[in-house]
Amino acid sequence: MTTSSNEKAGGVPPAAEHPHTLRKGFDLRSATALAFADVSPIVALYAIFTLGLLAAGPAFWWAFPIVLGGQLLVACVFGELASRWPYEGSVYQWARHVRGPGAGWFAAWAYMWGLTIALSTLSYGAAGFLLQAAGVDAPGKAATMGTALAILALGSLANIVGRRTLKILVVASLVCEVLASVGLGTVLLLFYREHSFGFLLDGAGTAGGGGWLAGPMLAAAAFVGWSFVGFESAGAIAEEVEHPEREVPKALIFALLAVGIIVMYSAAGLILAIPDLPKVMDGGVADPVSDTLVYHFGSSIGRPLLVMFVIGFLASFLAVQAAVSRVIWASARDKALPGSGVLGRLAGPERLPVPAILLTAVGAAVFVLLSGSKLYSVLVNFTTVGFYVAFGLPVWGAALQHLRGRWRPGSFSLGRFSAPVTYVAAVWLALQTVNIVWPRDTGDAWYIEWSMVITLTVVGAAGAALYLGWSRHRITPAFGETVRDS
Repeated sequence: MTTSSNEKAGGVPPAAEHPHTLRKGFDLRSATALAFADVSPIVALYAIFTLGLLAAGPAFWWAFPIVLGGQLLVACVFGELASRWPYEGSVYQWARHVRGPGAGWFAAWAYMWGLTIALSTLSYGAAGFLLQAAGVDAPGKAATMGTALAILALGSLANIVGRRTLKILVVASLVCEVLASVGLGTVLLLFYREHSFGFLLDGAGTAGGGGWLAGPMLAAAAFVGWSFVGFESAGAIAEEVEHPEREVPKALIFALLAVGIIVMYSAAGLILAIPDLPKVMDGGVADPVSDTLVYHFGSSIGRPLLVMFVIGFLASFLAVQAAVSRVIWASARDKALPGSGVLGRLAGPERLPVPAILLTAVGAAVFVLLSGSKLYSVLVNFTTVGFYVAFGLPVWGAALQHLRGRWRPGSFSLGRFSAPVTYVAAVWLALQTVNIVWPRDTGDAWYIEWSMVITLTVVGAAGAALYLGWSRHRITPAFGETVRDS
C-alpha cells in the first residue's frame, strides 16, 4: 500500500517540495461552481429527456432520484479520497493511491477519452443552438461544424487566459442556469400543469412493457447515468483550491446535490406540462421539451430557450475542459504519458497547464470534424461509459482497502459509515456500468447498439498496449508518494 507525505504530515505537501505545482486560485465557492457547471442542470436534463421519456414514459422521472442516490454515495467516497490525497487529477490520483500506477493510469485513460469526446459534443451542441438563436434556420453541417470549432477555440482561450476569467464565466453561467431552470420549472408547475402528480407513476408498465426493474426503467437509468457525472471536477483542480483536504469534499457533494435537486424539479415541471403524451410516445414529436414550451408560451419562447441551452452547454464545456486538462497534466507530471515533457509544463503568470489544455482542444476538434460519420456515432457513446469506468477504479480500490483493513481516513471522513457506503457505492458503479454498456434493441444499426461494448473494448485494448509497452516502464512515483506501490 502507498504511504504518502500527506498521511504523515496530515496535509498537502508545501509547493516548495515539488517543482511542478499549481498556484492557488479557487475557494470552496468557486470549486463548487466549477463542479456545478461541469454537471450543468441544463445539459443534464435536456440531453437525455427525450431518450428517457421514450424509454419508460413519465415514470422515467424516478430514474433521477435513483441515479442521484447512487452517485451521492460515490461523491461521499470521492470526498474521503480527495481529503486523503488532495492532489491535482481527481480519478487518476485516487485510483493510483489506492490501487497503484496501473489503476491510476487506466482511470486517467478512460477519463481523457470520455471527456475529450464530450468536449466535441458540447461544442457541437452549443453551435447548433447558437446558430438557431441567431436566426439561422436549419443550419447546415458545415456552418455548425465551423461554429463548433470557433467555440472550441474561444473556450480553450478562456481556460488559458487565467483562473479569474474561468471563475467569472462559470459563475455567470451558473446564475443564468439556476434562474432559468428553477424559474421555468416553477412556472410550469404552478400555471401550466396538464396532469396530476400521479402522472409521474405512469409509463413503467405501459411504455414498452415491463415493470420498474425491467427493460424500460433500466434503460432510463442508463440514460440518466449521463446526467449526474462531472462533480469530480472539483477534485481535478484540488491543488489549486485553498485547503483542498477540507473544501474539495464539500464541493463534490454540494455541487452534485444542488444539480440533482434542480434537475428533478425542472424535469417534474416539464413532464407534467406535456400536452399530448401519446403523440410523443408514438414518435410524432421530435423534441418534447421545445414542443411543450412552445405549446404553453408560444413561439416567442424559442429564442430565449435556445440562449439558455447555449449558456448551459458553454458552461459545461469550460468546466469539462478544465477538469480533463488537469488529469492529463497530473498524469504527465508523473511521466505516465507520451510527450510528458511538454504536457507536464505550466505556462503563463498563473502557471496553468496550457499544453494539456491545447491537447484537449485539438483532440475535440478532430472529433468535431468526424461529426455525422458512423465512427463518431460509435465514439460519442463512450462518453458515459468512460466516466463510469474512471469512477469505478478508485471506488473499487477503496472498497478493497476497507476489506483488507488498510483504510485510514483523512480530514473528511464518514466515520463508521465509511466502509458500508464504499461497498454500496462500489456495487452501484458495477451494476450501473453493466447497465450502460448492455446492448439494447433500439432499431439503430448494430454498431450503434453495440457501440458501448465496441468502444470499451477498443479503447481498453489500445490503453493496455500503450501502458504495457511504454508507460509502465517510465511512470514515476505519484505526487505525494514516498513509497511506491508494490
